[in-house]
Amino acid sequence: VQLQASGGGLVQTGGSLRLSCAASANILEFSGMAWFRQFPGSQRELAAVISRTGNTNYGESVKGRFTISRDISEKALYLQMDNLKPEDTAVYYCTGTYRGTPYWGQGTLVTVSS
Repeated sequence: VQLQASGGGLVQTGGSLRLSCAASANILEFSGMAWFRQFPGSQRELAAVISRTGNTNYGESVKGRFTISRDISEKALYLQMDNLKPEDTAVYYCTGTYRGTPYWGQGTLVTVSS
């Protein structure tokens, strides 16, 4: 199983970006999928998660600004990020647990300039 993240880049404060994560397997076979982010010198933290049934949950710092979604037919996971702030600058990773095994995509860098 492979997860391929894309969509990162440089954006100004208040701007938007949409991250995509292409899965090589049927995403309904993942028990859950999520976006994590990692700040320089720190551990990864949860940004958003979506369950197999479509329930979503968000980290406190992104609630109301980020939206996680998926396209089952495209086998894709998305993270719409609005009203971005400099403190959102991080490497973003998509992840999912497939048949009990967690898989991670490579990170995509999001840089928000002030």
